[in-house]
Amino acid sequence: MRIIKKISVILAILLLFDTNYLVSAKPPEPKEIKPYAEDWYVTPEDIIQDIIFPAIDKRVIKEYGGKEASGFGWQQRKIVNIVYNNNHSYDMSIKIMVPNNNYKPFEYAQDLVKVRVSPSCDSPKIGCSHGFNVEVLDYKHISE
Repeated sequence: MRIIKKISVILAILLLFDTNYLVSAKPPEPKEIKPYAEDWYVTPEDIIQDIIFPAIDKRVIKEYGGKEASGFGWQQRKIVNIVYNNNHSYDMSIKIMVPNNNYKPFEYAQDLVKVRVSPSCDSPKIGCSHGFNVEVLDYKHISE
């Protein structure tokens, strides 16, 4: 009877080692950090949106009196025009759709926003000396 107990204890210990139920002191290996671009397809328009959206957000909230739906629900429809200026800046005209009413989620107003993006520049070759800046130049309500 003693031999059966010893064999069963030895088998139990071997089973624990075999199935890896014992705590291991080895920390988990860190996952490899991949660059964002390898996993996602990013267009130039996506990059432009990331740069100008905060400025447009502030202006939409100002135009619509701080209504919650306007600040979080506006959508870009399309970039209408991009103009390069001789001071190394770009003027972009963008059509956007803004929720017209907090209580009716499918009513939108169409607006046109003109934004100037000035990348930082300090170059005597092209004659510019300014820091990075994004500003809303004009805001028009096309339809309400």
